[in-house]
Amino acid sequence: MPEVLDWQRVAEPHAVIHYAVQALRQGRTVAFPVETGGYTQTASGLAVEAVRRLPANESGENGETRVLPELTLALRGAAEARDWAPGMSRLGLRLARRLSLGPVRLLINGNVEHGLASRLPDEIRARLCVQNSLQLATPRHEALREVLRHLPGPLLMTAASADCRADVIIADSAIGVEPQPATVVAVNGDAWQIVRPGVLSAEEIRRQTACWIVFVCTGNTCRSPLAEALCKKLLADRLGCAVEELPARGYYVASAGLSAMPGGAAAVEAEQVARSYGADLSAHRSQPLTADLAARADYLFGMTEGHLQALMEYFGHLELMPRLLDPNGDIADPIGGDQPIYDACAQQIMKHLQTLVAEILPAEANQS
Repeated sequence: MPEVLDWQRVAEPHAVIHYAVQALRQGRTVAFPVETGGYTQTASGLAVEAVRRLPANESGENGETRVLPELTLALRGAAEARDWAPGMSRLGLRLARRLSLGPVRLLINGNVEHGLASRLPDEIRARLCVQNSLQLATPRHEALREVLRHLPGPLLMTAASADCRADVIIADSAIGVEPQPATVVAVNGDAWQIVRPGVLSAEEIRRQTACWIVFVCTGNTCRSPLAEALCKKLLADRLGCAVEELPARGYYVASAGLSAMPGGAAAVEAEQVARSYGADLSAHRSQPLTADLAARADYLFGMTEGHLQALMEYFGHLELMPRLLDPNGDIADPIGGDQPIYDACAQQIMKHLQTLVAEILPAEANQS
């Protein structure tokens, strides 16, 4: 009979984490709850006997010609994905960074035998790498994420069967007992396809493949909203579409503030100067920068060195290098100034946005 530890009722959750890590290091299997319901059974990728006891993923074949790996590699973060699949495309890296935003497994094709998988025993590698592909997932449940932080070496996982035979079960009464399948997305170079439908729809996956550009200032009522609106206008003009069509073309542009109060309108002077460029800020509502929005960003821009330092401090772990919109210095806050001050601020922003859009569009076109 497995040992069962209730994650919701235990007095010291860190003791459960420590126990689970020790069990895995000792070559035992541990089942963890997953956000889509049910459990995943795991073993240390360094423990051959434990990996042998892991059942295969729910089906080895998806009904077409693609055979899926029996096991899934649990990622600590996007940087680790590159170590296991050094040939990952820009699209693969983008999706790897956003895996934690939803129940997704990423099937990466090509060059996986040249990554860290090459150091695993042949028996384990044969179950993890199939047809030169590797299946990755970023767990979202707190217990499993904490175990990953403390466990040396890789963690392999698979869906637990109804009669889960793991040595240890970390139970969570808040998790549904009827599991819903994660969406499996295959990435081959710069193309993707769903090879097993699941919780996330094709439309949501397509949204996750889009390019996100995020501008950050302090209050999100002047500089960053202006940058957002003007960037949308420039992108739409270059792509020959309306601003509203940018998401369908694969571009999301947003802005936020490091100290923003939610729901504030843009400054009247910012709205006026935006109109002079053919952009619209009338519907803008301020928002604070969140970890979720920062994690989505492919391009993250601050307006001052202070903003840049804060972005590096709070979001540097996202493997995203924040940048200054004006690489030569700060874009001063126009708040409290008259209309000419806002006009000068918009002119400075527009100058650097033109360079930025000229950089982004070719890079994204090469990925398509």
